[in-house]
Amino acid sequence: MQLVDRLLKGDKRAAAKIISMIEDRDAQAQKVVSLLRPHTGKAHIIGLTGPPGAGKSTLISALVREFRSRGKRVGVIAVDPTSPFTGGALLGDRVRMTDVGMDDGVYIRSMATRGHVGGLALATYDAVKVLEAMGMEKVFVETAGAGQSEVEVANLAHTTVIVEMPGSGDSIQILKAGILEIGDVYTVNKADEGGAESMVTNLKSVLPEDREGWAPPVLTTVASEGKGVPELADRLEEHFSYLKKSGRLGEKERIRSEVELRDALTETMLEKLTTSKGGKKLYEDVLDKVASRKLDPHTAAKRLLSGKTG
Repeated sequence: MQLVDRLLKGDKRAAAKIISMIEDRDAQAQKVVSLLRPHTGKAHIIGLTGPPGAGKSTLISALVREFRSRGKRVGVIAVDPTSPFTGGALLGDRVRMTDVGMDDGVYIRSMATRGHVGGLALATYDAVKVLEAMGMEKVFVETAGAGQSEVEVANLAHTTVIVEMPGSGDSIQILKAGILEIGDVYTVNKADEGGAESMVTNLKSVLPEDREGWAPPVLTTVASEGKGVPELADRLEEHFSYLKKSGRLGEKERIRSEVELRDALTETMLEKLTTSKGGKKLYEDVLDKVASRKLDPHTAAKRLLSGKTG
């Protein structure tokens, strides 16, 4: 409770401690997150995804400065690829956001994907709750980089920003990755480089003019110089207002809750199977049968849940 009380007062050290507990799957972590839940649900969660090199971290830094100038407290969760040696965040986006991280109204945390294929760490959802309870009004979640599975960020965020860059040859890739289906706002960053107008035209030609009352805008930014950033911040605010007025904010929260519930069920069942009396042996026996081609994974899963191997 002392740790929770400190967090609710905006203590950054308490936030760091709790998120570390979550990542390390500390026995007390879920109890702490449960105590925090009543203090969540007010922040605007913004997801940013796009190909590596598009300047997502620089863009977030610029957006943090913009929202701070508007009096908003801002949190950032930067999800990085996992180090194969330490299991920690490999790129360390906090290094690239040092200039804004010293602000008392800003909290930045890197988290590792830990091999999770969706591009988001399973602990990310709980880490976002920590920042919400801490009093952050805007919470940015940066994914490790766009790919076939990066669409998961749309389940977590209220507003999903797709960051592209000119001359990347990525027009076809974004179509394949399903990125066009999840974006609420699009921006072509590094617009001072050649080919920005072409990328904007390509995006506008394939994006729907209306998506349930919202037309996804396509903007241009030069994050390193702050160009286009105020306009992008305005569009983010407009989308959040649209979600509230249209009633879609509640729909987004339900989708996020379902994803969390499914993940919790999966983790709980696996933990029960591998730690309960006889459960670990049962699991190992079934795994051996799957590995030796005596049993298929789907049948094995059903047998594990029923507690029978034969």
